[in-house]
Amino acid sequence: MNNQVKIKSAEEIALMRRAGQLLAQVFQMLDTYVRPGISTMDINDTVEAFIVNELKSRPASKGQYGYQYVLNSSINEVVCHGVPSANEVIKSTDIINLDITLEKDGYIADSSKMYVMPQAPAEAKKLADVTYLAMWQGIKQVKPGATLGDIGHAIQQYAQSFGYSIVRDYCGHGIGQEMHEEPQVLHYGKPNQGLKLKAGMVFTIEPMVNQGTEKIKLKKDGWTVVTRDKKLSAQSEHTILVTSTGYEVLTLRHDEQSHR
Repeated sequence: MNNQVKIKSAEEIALMRRAGQLLAQVFQMLDTYVRPGISTMDINDTVEAFIVNELKSRPASKGQYGYQYVLNSSINEVVCHGVPSANEVIKSTDIINLDITLEKDGYIADSSKMYVMPQAPAEAKKLADVTYLAMWQGIKQVKPGATLGDIGHAIQQYAQSFGYSIVRDYCGHGIGQEMHEEPQVLHYGKPNQGLKLKAGMVFTIEPMVNQGTEKIKLKKDGWTVVTRDKKLSAQSEHTILVTSTGYEVLTLRHDEQSHR
């Protein structure tokens, strides 16, 4: 597996950093746009126009694996890959994950963020917060010589300490000129196990955390994944570079500078 993991050159890292910075701007735009009463298709169309017209970039998810939209919109019990719809209107009690990819000059960045609506229950907000912090527990393990198991273990321990479960059927992934490259980045695991990290590797960390059991099911549309017990699910995702001394979050947003 190690042979297949691409080590990015300085030039490639610069291009990926640019794609990541542009993608962060998409979420900054959405921070003032996402609200109750708009449909997930409204969000999709707004993001597409912003990426294409404002950022002069390409929404990398559109057309990938036959998918027709520029993002996944996963509300409440939807774990991942929710499909935008004009009929799906955000309610004031919802939590929603928006998972977006962007390609600039041939390189792709991938990130997702939870949006918690104003009247969402306290337990929904807590799940979103814990999932975000669990992602950071994983990110903070990243440095040359650490292992993928170190990342997965840190995320798993943190989420499970709140009584939540980690979805095992989906994972993070290497990324670059292709959306999905080696390695696979599991969000559970054992310390010191798995691939050793090297400077120049770029991959996503994107835990999906369920309120109840980790069991999931795929809906009839062939995309939408939901919790089997209908309880809530949350996800957070960033694209991470392994640096010579640690990590750099390529998709870091302005509101996250304290996490650097």
